[in-house]
Parts: sequence; structure tokens; C-alpha cells
Amino acid sequence: MTHTQPIKIAILAMGGEGGGVLADWIVSLGESQGYLAQTTSVPGVAQRTGATIYYVELFAEHEALQMGLQPVLALMPTPGDVDVVLASELMEAGRAVVRGLVSADKTTLITSTHRVYSMTEKTALGDARVDAHTLIEQSRLSAKRFVAFDMAQVAQHHHSVISAVLFGALASSGVLPFAIEAFERTIEEAAVGVTSSLAAFKAGAALGSSSGSNGRLEQHKKANLGSPLASKPTPGRHPEIDELLARLERHLPQPAQALALEGLRRLVDYQDTAYATLYLARLERVFAALQASQVSPGQLLGECARHLALWMSYEDTARVADLKTRRQRFSRVRQEAHVGREQTLEIHEYFHPRLQEVCETLPAWAGRWILGSALLRGGIERLTQKGRLIQSTSLLGFLLLRVVAFARHWRQSTLRYQAENQMIEAWLARIERLIARNPELALAYIECQGLVKGYSDTHERGVRHYQTLVSCLERFPQMTAATLRSLRLAALADEDGDKLGQEVARLELDMG
Repeated sequence: MTHTQPIKIAILAMGGEGGGVLADWIVSLGESQGYLAQTTSVPGVAQRTGATIYYVELFAEHEALQMGLQPVLALMPTPGDVDVVLASELMEAGRAVVRGLVSADKTTLITSTHRVYSMTEKTALGDARVDAHTLIEQSRLSAKRFVAFDMAQVAQHHHSVISAVLFGALASSGVLPFAIEAFERTIEEAAVGVTSSLAAFKAGAALGSSSGSNGRLEQHKKANLGSPLASKPTPGRHPEIDELLARLERHLPQPAQALALEGLRRLVDYQDTAYATLYLARLERVFAALQASQVSPGQLLGECARHLALWMSYEDTARVADLKTRRQRFSRVRQEAHVGREQTLEIHEYFHPRLQEVCETLPAWAGRWILGSALLRGGIERLTQKGRLIQSTSLLGFLLLRVVAFARHWRQSTLRYQAENQMIEAWLARIERLIARNPELALAYIECQGLVKGYSDTHERGVRHYQTLVSCLERFPQMTAATLRSLRLAALADEDGDKLGQEVARLELDMG
């Protein structure tokens, strides 16, 4: 940069991450070092659809005096003309790149590598997550200098917020003409959470220096498939679990065992070991069909293990109530909300069960009786017209949800279980038939299970779209795997099924 240009810094941060504090620190730092400073902010919107952009410009006061002019500092960053971009999360770094705030000839990009999924990623019908490695690579290529590591983990370790870690990474980057001691004095003079902020700052400075000095990135740990079910017996563990694991190793090929192991863990947690045994027996059926047709298990058996576990652990009211009242969830919410030891946490859950969900939670005979009685059906519908807020952190609310969660003990006698079990058995039988005829089409059909998920309206729509695909398979036995996959993607394109309807109509014309 020239001596007549200000230092231009853009900060992209979400609520609660201290973006405003970080901007204030930079302003205080600059002013303490003889710089004129200006900061502005443009707030984002709620529910993680955007972050607040803080913009700071620093101009050396002695240069302004030499020129005899008062500098005019900008209110917003200009694409292609930003010296430093600080992003509190990886997607925000990607957004800065897309907006043109990061340039290869000018910008130092400092970002955390952790992810907080955006609303578009969360609400998509399919898997709409942006690949983190792609974000990192594109950010690295777009910036003159790239500093990246998991700052959320560092902040959590030091009981601080991510802004302190970003401030440390900024200090060690050397992009600002200030000594690191000046950064530390700025935190001390702010007199808020000094001890924890300084600890996080120093850790951020150390990691920032090592990750950004020569372009190296922090090594990311691979996802751990570990679970309470280890592959070898553990003293004190239930013998039924040891038996399940031994059976898995004996009867399924190695490539599918990791996913099947996760499936077992999930279903033991969801229901019990007997239910997990049913899951394993079903996988053995599919493997036997592959062997009979002399088809390599390859990806097919692993995908079947994954989708079957997801289907067998469908979301019902008992599951939702169970997950909402687990100790781990309360701990996670306290941590994410930064609740102090002396503070009280209240969590209000929103529930809006419909008549169908109520009946599906009951034993099948009771559910059918209510659905067949106009009087009972009308009474329950009146009670469930409006949603309810339940405080799960209160004794009454917690006990109420635990009563609902207790319904897992009669889950396999419920109306919902019978319907889901019938669809699962039909799905497995069709997989066995397709393996003998067209293994690639069988794999594409297995993937269609991803349409059946969630509960309430989401589940109904998914089942309706899934049944449309099954109908197409039955009507057009000559269908290819590529065609079935295109239909599945069309089903995920919109909730109303308009795109799927268009694709089915096109298929009907093509197939005659």
C-alpha cells in the first residue's frame, strides 16, 4: 500500500462472536498508535442467513499533517481494495471471496476453519452442505496471504470468544504496523474478560503465525467414526453388544463394516440391541443377494447400511422428546449460548403435534380406534390446533417430555412403526430383485431412501415423492440408474414436487 492510503480492514462475524468488540479493539489500537480511525457496521439478518460486516479504516495522523489534508475515510469496503479480511467462520470467508473483498495481489485473509451451517444448507431437502475443503482451497487461491485454523476450538479451550483469537492471528500476521505488545495493552485497557481474552489472543497469535507464515494450513483431523461400540470386546459391556460386533465381523465384508458399525450404534441408542440385531439381519439379506448374483459388494452394501440405519431410526415424537431432554443437549446449549456459571438457562421448545402424530405414537389398535372415531378425532384436533411452548429446563416440562420419550418402549407396536416397517421391507425386497437384474440401478434405488425423512409435513412429502419414484420404476422397468438419479434430484429441488412432476412427464413421453 502507498503512504497516502488508509489501512482497510473488513470483519465478517455472526452475532455473539464479538465482531463489534474486535472492531473496537482495532480502532483503540490504531488511535493509541497515532492513527485516525473510523468504523462502520452493516448488520446481517437472523437465523444464520448472513453476518454483520464491520469495516475499519486507519490512517496515520502524521501523514495527514504532512499533507495538510483531512483524510476522507470510506464507510464500506470496496471490492478489490481491502487489505485485511477477518472472517469468524469458513463460510463467511467464502462469502468475502464471492463479494470480491479478497484479492490475490492485496488481501490477507484470516479465517476460522470451523463451520456453522447457513439456513440454506440446513433447510435444503437434500444435502446442501458446502464442501469445507473447497472453501479452504478457493480462499487460499484468492488471497495474497491466507491464515486459517479452528479458532472456535481455541476460543472454547480458553473460555473466551472467537474475536480474541482473530485479534491474535491479526497481530502475528504482521499486516498492521504495530508491535504485539500494543495489541495486548488494547485488551488490557478494555478491562473486560482480560485474563481469558489474553489467553485466547496469545494462542491465536501462535497458531496464526505457524499457519500463515509460509502458506501452510492446519491439518484437519479426519471424521471419527468411533462410537460406544468398539470393534473388540470391552470388559463390563453388555454381552449382546459383543455378540453383535462379532456377528458383524463374521458376516459382512470389511468395506461395509465401518458404516454398519455406525448403524448398530445408532439403533442401539434409538431402540435396543434386539432392534440393532434386526438391522444386521437385514444387511445380511442384501449381502446374500449380492453373493448369489456374484456382484461385488463395493459401494452398494455400504450405502445400504447407511440408508437402512437412517430409515430404521425414523423421527417420531418419542425420538424428538428423547433428544431434547438429554444431558448432552443441555450442556451443548449452555456452551453455545455462553451461559455463565451464575446464570440461569431456560429453553423453550415449540411443539405442534397433529392428530396423525398423536395416533402414530400410540399402540396400533389405539391409533386406529381414534382415527376411526369422529368424536375422538375431533376432540384431539381441537386440542392440537395450536402449537405449544414447553420449557424443557423446568421440572414439569422436563418430566412431560420424558413421559413422551418413554413411548420408545412400545414403539414397535405403534401405527407409525407398522407403516415404516412395511415400507422398509418392500424397499429391501426391491433391492434384492434389482441386484439380480441391474446392480447399478439397485444402488440408485437405495439412494432414493434419502427422500423419506423428518416428521409431520416433511415426512409426508418425502414419502409421496418416494412413492412416485417407486411407481416410475414399476411402470418403466427399462429405466436406467442415471434416469432414476435425475428423478431423485428433481424430487429434492422443491417441496411441492413441481420439478419432479415435470421430469415424470418427460419420462412418460420418452418411454412411450
